[in-house]
Amino acid sequence: MTTHILVAIDLGHEDDARDLLLEAARQADVHDAALSVMTVVPDYGTSFVASFFPMGTMKEAIVAANKALHTLVADALPGRQVQHITETGVVYEKVLKTIPRVHADLVIVGAHKPDLADRVQGPNSARIARHAPCSVLVWRR
Repeated sequence: MTTHILVAIDLGHEDDARDLLLEAARQADVHDAALSVMTVVPDYGTSFVASFFPMGTMKEAIVAANKALHTLVADALPGRQVQHITETGVVYEKVLKTIPRVHADLVIVGAHKPDLADRVQGPNSARIARHAPCSVLVWRR
């Protein structure tokens, strides 16, 4: 039985994110489950790269992403109770760490049609599906 759904969205693909939210809400309704929505802001990766950005840029990016997440959810799912989560780091790692924290028993992630780079590196959705301790719904548009 599904009691808590975690949906990971990419704010860089707003139309896909909106559709993914609608699908997650449908799944939550079917299962009478709680819904958490998360986004991950990639970090710089190294302090050398960070040195090229003004101090506070990452903090501003996190605040902006959190605001954009709240706005997107409010527009797509008006009046719905949703837990909002904004993290910084590697997408699949942050999603995998969030699953036990929110007690998710279903994760919903979006996926685009794979290209050559995805076949070599493995996309975030594939890594999440491979390593998640719960069921994962990979939703393709």
